[in-house]
Amino acid sequence: MSAGSAPPGTAPFRAGELILVDKRFPSRFLTFFSIGFAVVIVAAAGSSRAEPRDDDAKASSRDAAQRYEDLSLFASVLDLVRGNYVEEVDEHALLMSAMRGILEDLDPHSAFMEPEAFDDMQVETKGEFQGLGIEISKEIGQFIEVVSPIDGTPAKRAGIEAHDRITSICPTEKPEEWAEPCRSTMEMTLVEAVGLMRGVKGTTITIYILREGMTEPRRFEIKRDTVKVASVRAKLLRPGIGHLRISSFQERTAQDMRTRLAELEAENGGPLEGLVLDLRDNPGGLLNQAVEVADEWLRDGLVVYTQGRDESERTDYNATSDVLADDYPIVVIVNEGSASASEIVAGALQDHHRAIVLGMPTFGKGSVQTVYPLDGGAGLRLTTALYYTPSGRSIQEVGITPDLLVAQNDEPRLGFPVRRRVRERDLTGHFTQEDASGVAGAEPPGEGPPEAGPASEEPAAGAADEADAAARPSRDVQLERAIEVLESWSYFDDLRRLREESEPTADAARVAAAGKSGD
Repeated sequence: MSAGSAPPGTAPFRAGELILVDKRFPSRFLTFFSIGFAVVIVAAAGSSRAEPRDDDAKASSRDAAQRYEDLSLFASVLDLVRGNYVEEVDEHALLMSAMRGILEDLDPHSAFMEPEAFDDMQVETKGEFQGLGIEISKEIGQFIEVVSPIDGTPAKRAGIEAHDRITSICPTEKPEEWAEPCRSTMEMTLVEAVGLMRGVKGTTITIYILREGMTEPRRFEIKRDTVKVASVRAKLLRPGIGHLRISSFQERTAQDMRTRLAELEAENGGPLEGLVLDLRDNPGGLLNQAVEVADEWLRDGLVVYTQGRDESERTDYNATSDVLADDYPIVVIVNEGSASASEIVAGALQDHHRAIVLGMPTFGKGSVQTVYPLDGGAGLRLTTALYYTPSGRSIQEVGITPDLLVAQNDEPRLGFPVRRRVRERDLTGHFTQEDASGVAGAEPPGEGPPEAGPASEEPAAGAADEADAAARPSRDVQLERAIEVLESWSYFDDLRRLREESEPTADAARVAAAGKSGD
């Protein structure tokens, strides 16, 4: 890597607002993007929806006739455009655009994926890709920000740091539409940036970085490599207290979590006395992995259930008796970036009074997407169900409300003031709480576990702490508070009492639910 002047196509660096993670906006992928990493909560795709019921045969026949007319109209329009448009058109491109258009009027998490995007999604849920190895965020009209370089990757080895601004990208092979060899990231989408920085192992790419203290961007030439994304990290915070960070739910997350916990106990020289389960900025992932993770700390009972549009389309996911460790206290930390599968875990542990949930209200994505492979290598990601916590809560649009509200010390970085984080309710076309309660067979949305009182308010770092926070930018207020809670024990005495009192009620609820489904 070598220093250099600002490259062509780079807009002047200017003060703006703290970068907002752009992972929730409708796009090719919907959640957290790293270079080649994006996950959504998905269920395994099976066959398509069942054939219409016999009593609806006549209505279905009428629908089929109307569908045939609509398809004929579509074919006519396509034929007219192909034969009469002033310039020759790419028929395949038109069809792909039409496919995307079909999904545009649905919720923001449903999408048609062209073969490249579908391949990306399949690769990324495995936690491995070829690229630079950096997690990035983006706000419209601002430079891309490095959230974190992944350990052991080309970006980390090259010296890329968290909070670096990527001002421009210069791929080895310049796209045809580019007038200059480099392009500013200010007007670039997150999807475009991901596509440019990923590539075949051994190829190189040049990026320009602006860091605090720099007067102009610095040039970095980095060779791509295979990047393995570890979704689980763990460390001992102090003797007896572990910190387990889950960044996403991939195919091996539950297995890796068990391995990391065993390593923590070995390092501790015995069983843990308390655990911080950190789900902050975890965008979600695979439903089955979320269930497995929550199951590790639950003896039995419902972890989550999903409900499709028909009353018969309810699926319960239950805990088993094979408990990893069900005695030590747990604090789950969440924030506005905790979405989907991470909300399932937090909601299950909260409803069963197994953990104290601490932090800020979560993202509020309470829907499940099924991914269907299509001919030609394409795929369809379709919202097929909503999910509900064990107590019957839909977190769609509202998220999980922590037991202890603790704001993080989001001190401005590089002079950028803090901006409110985007959540599910900010997305165009999202399902509302009213929609969630209208799904067949769904319980009315609850405000939380029946025994739980209102959330306690924990103030963020106040004016008296501002100088100290600025002097220690790495201070983690939420983690500090989680450790204090673990060491207090009084919270967990109350949790144990609530858990013991609620067990008969939970059993009765499960029996009632089973009876209802059998009617």
